Amino acid sequence: MGQGLIQEEPGTSAIDVEGRPARGGGNVEGRPAKGGGKGPSPVLQQYLQAKAEHPEAVLLFRLGDFFETFQDDAQAASAILGITLTSRDFGRAGRHPMAGFPAHSAEGHIAKLLAAGRAVAVCDQVEEASAAKGLVRREITRVLTPGTLTEGSLLDPSRENPLVALAWDETRIGIALLEVSTGRVELTEIPAGQLDILAEAIGRISPSEVLVPEAGESAVEAWRPAGARWTVARLEDWRFESSRGRMRALEALGVVNLAGFDCNDLEPALGAFGAALDYLERNHLSLPADVIRLRRARVEDRMHLDTPTIANLELTEALGGGGRGLLEMVDRTRTPMGARRLRGWLLAPLVDVAAIDERLVAVEALTVEDELRAELASELRRVRDIERLTTRTVQQRSTPRDLGAIRDSLPALERVRVLLEATPASRLALDRDRIEIEADLERLLFDALETDLPVTASEGGLIRAGFDPKLDELRQSIRDAQEWIAGLDALEREATGIRGLKVGFNRVFGYYLEVSNANRLPVPDRFVRKQTLAGAERYITPELKEKESVVLNGEQAIFAREREVFAEVCAAVARRASKLLESADAVADLDALLSLALAALEHRWTRPEVDAGFDIAITAGRHPLVEEALGPGNFVANDVDLAEDRRLVLLTGPNMAGKSTYLRQIGLLVLLAQVGSFVPAASARVGVVDRIFTRVGAQDSIATGMSTFMVEMVETANILNHATPRSLVVIDEIGRGTSTYDGMSIAQAVVEQLHDSPRLGCKVLFATHFHELTALERSLPALRNHRVEVSEEGGSVTFLHRIVPGGADRSYGIHVAEIAGLPPAATRRAREVLAELEAARPLSDRGPGGGGNQLSLPIAARHPVVDRLDELEIENMSPLDALNRLADLKRLVER
Repeated sequence: MGQGLIQEEPGTSAIDVEGRPARGGGNVEGRPAKGGGKGPSPVLQQYLQAKAEHPEAVLLFRLGDFFETFQDDAQAASAILGITLTSRDFGRAGRHPMAGFPAHSAEGHIAKLLAAGRAVAVCDQVEEASAAKGLVRREITRVLTPGTLTEGSLLDPSRENPLVALAWDETRIGIALLEVSTGRVELTEIPAGQLDILAEAIGRISPSEVLVPEAGESAVEAWRPAGARWTVARLEDWRFESSRGRMRALEALGVVNLAGFDCNDLEPALGAFGAALDYLERNHLSLPADVIRLRRARVEDRMHLDTPTIANLELTEALGGGGRGLLEMVDRTRTPMGARRLRGWLLAPLVDVAAIDERLVAVEALTVEDELRAELASELRRVRDIERLTTRTVQQRSTPRDLGAIRDSLPALERVRVLLEATPASRLALDRDRIEIEADLERLLFDALETDLPVTASEGGLIRAGFDPKLDELRQSIRDAQEWIAGLDALEREATGIRGLKVGFNRVFGYYLEVSNANRLPVPDRFVRKQTLAGAERYITPELKEKESVVLNGEQAIFAREREVFAEVCAAVARRASKLLESADAVADLDALLSLALAALEHRWTRPEVDAGFDIAITAGRHPLVEEALGPGNFVANDVDLAEDRRLVLLTGPNMAGKSTYLRQIGLLVLLAQVGSFVPAASARVGVVDRIFTRVGAQDSIATGMSTFMVEMVETANILNHATPRSLVVIDEIGRGTSTYDGMSIAQAVVEQLHDSPRLGCKVLFATHFHELTALERSLPALRNHRVEVSEEGGSVTFLHRIVPGGADRSYGIHVAEIAGLPPAATRRAREVLAELEAARPLSDRGPGGGGNQLSLPIAARHPVVDRLDELEIENMSPLDALNRLADLKRLVER
């Protein structure tokens, strides 16, 4: 019997719990008759044994053509998947909840379970039902968790899906990043206690799953940022030991030391790597040495971008979820590898000037060479995701179509290499040389595989005729037998004289000779009666059964042989895995570079100059996203000039005039330049920065119990505590979340700290509505006032969006309120109140004669009563004297 057919054992019934025939025939296997048996049915016992291996996962238990869930898993699956929850009688074990779905729809259901944060264990049938003696053998073949996916249908091709493992000791925190679907491994260590750097790293990586020691789970959960989407998995603490991790790494890589990977001095990071390898094995997944690409990632090798900066600059998605992010704007990649690479570049810009310049030269070459650019784009479009396809093949999880995709990609890889032969750009030449010509493998795949391939190897139709002699022989024997059977009715009619004789077939009896009663004549002795019908008799012959055996058994033999040949072809691909992955890596770089070139041409961007100096000088810079939204020619470009003696720009001006856009655009231009991209500006010279900090906007963080003001202060504190002289700081309004005077005092203190602290000395763009702060220009030598220019004519206000030197003395907030639709009565009253406040001139500048070392607050002169009270010596006064003095003070107040 094949899969899905009912397997009845002594004491079983082919009826489900409601008395209907069991669906797919697979739901009753091993079930004892009602009231019989001494304990759980064999199927339930098998299920419970499998469930005990992975109690944390939803166990999908294969029964014939269905995957079933039981007990608590059934409750969870029903709620998450929206499938019917029923129950089933398991003998003396009683009734248990049950929910299932057809096996052919498993991938969609698994994706939903994973999206709900649940791990999934697949317990599949590992032997043919026809070969089973009693209960079909089942084993857990795969455990799927968010960070250990390799299945293409469950992965976003444009994004990595990292698993991160964390380990730590008294001095260091180790981070191991594993991209299981590609074999990329990065190890990093940071000083213990620097949770901000850890949060930044995790935020940039954006893992799907974080693996931690059991004893450290609570600490990680306490530190975990609000809104983080990754799930936490845990293993025993001993698996994270550094010495054990080192041994596991050596074993996995097949080397005797880690010096070649620059990892010999790592400790906690190796412990985390070892634990991650254990986790993969526990989940029935391997990361063979042929696919592991281990590198050490040093924190100082890339620009630091914290989570607020990634969000504020809209690098991957627009604020609030609407519109496009920068990534989508520049992504012109043709391959999944290129899309993942470009995303990685944007989130981790370079800080090495030579490496940046190398990318810029390559991008410029691709913008100039029109024919090369067009031909590369055409060929790269034909390259499939050979990085993930190759890794799946080495992990013995590839499908026929996976191998077909590799086959179809190899000619395009060869043409890409040929196209780059004449390029003068060293970066392009380097990538060219990393692409291997796989002529033998290409020939093997084209010779072995059919053009149109099935989804799974079990379906047959994989191997091309003429490739495998044994397979050809089997196919020929079936064809011969089928031809003999097809001609049998004519032969037998002639031999027996029975004109109505015909050949038939059904699943129960196989092939047969049918003679109707109307044409009944004496049949030969070699005819063996098989079945009597109302109007006919059916017979078989020894020759017919022999040919039937050839056809039916031959098909199984063909399927089995095709799977053997397919496995051999997979092994041939696996032997070339390291070369294929190197080619994939080169293609990813080429595709990302080409994408930057195409974006530069499409948006009319300019090549920046990047150096190791301090200055940032940008002429006619534009915000790429805003410019695209406004359309060509509608964006007002602006300059910026930051140097040692003018490194702090204090920007004032009204709401809606463009301050925030200007600040963000400078951050984006610097980032793009260090990615190796052209930039939206007439010219740009950028001194490399180590970090871009942004404090832009704020809102309550309800999940963490932080108010708007607290969010502002936390982000500002992060800047003041971690900025360096090589950093770029972008601050758009602080102090708005508290009272005016508190906010203004804090804003002034932050400006002074950024200017005066010898530890900082960074480049700063500071926008504020506290235009009184412009007075600081006279006392802070490196501060320069700039404002957004406004035109006023006849009471009408026009925002010109130009940034010019000088400070603003008005915020035009009432004008913005008017155009927003505030009732006229309210705006009239607002003007009256504003006039009264301005008449009081509550604030004056810092410096000589200006109020000391801070902005003066509007506290009135001391009242004479206060002076008299200060003069009183209460301890020396008699009661009568006190009453007299109180009467004097009362008269003084009433004057």
